[in-house]
Amino acid sequence: MLGGKLGDTAIIVVSRVGTGTLGPVAGRRLRWKDWGMAIREIRIIGDPVLRTACEPITSLDKAVRDLVDDLIQTVDREGRAGLAANQIGVSLQAFSYNIEDEVGCILNPKIVELSEEHQDGDEGCLSVPGLWFPTRRAEFARVVGIDVNGDDVMVEGTGLMARCLQHEVDHLDGKLYLDRLDRLARKKAMQAVRELPMASAPR
Repeated sequence: MLGGKLGDTAIIVVSRVGTGTLGPVAGRRLRWKDWGMAIREIRIIGDPVLRTACEPITSLDKAVRDLVDDLIQTVDREGRAGLAANQIGVSLQAFSYNIEDEVGCILNPKIVELSEEHQDGDEGCLSVPGLWFPTRRAEFARVVGIDVNGDDVMVEGTGLMARCLQHEVDHLDGKLYLDRLDRLARKKAMQAVRELPMASAPR
């Protein structure tokens, strides 16, 4: 999960490919507080699920729909920008995002374009709670995948949205943003991580 500390301006486009319209859980501000879905606990660094590459979603069954509901409700809280399925213990390729009033979820996401221009800034993750380190990312990113109905979806943006897309796809590949730090920052980060509780806990 990407935390929402960064103040970058984000340009965001979310659409069903070929239509330019928003899917039911992609890009529309959603409120789930009274719908009975679950806010799930966040897995913390040290949990093997965070280092396991996630499997593609091959069936859009009730379990996947419930996963999407839980991802959206769990990310739709102040200070949260993105949440990958393995961060709530499910090794499937799905993540949700919550950027500048755009809340949605994308399944089987693939990064198809990154800009040569980069952005620098601190990055955080609720699976590495309370820590922020400078992480270089592409300034623009485009991701394609599907929504819960199986329709093609494209999510793209600059600034915080681009950072979120790259951060969450890394999660689904079993990577953490700490892996992208330069040598000195990574050494400092690992020292700080050793002081964190390693058990899963709601956050």
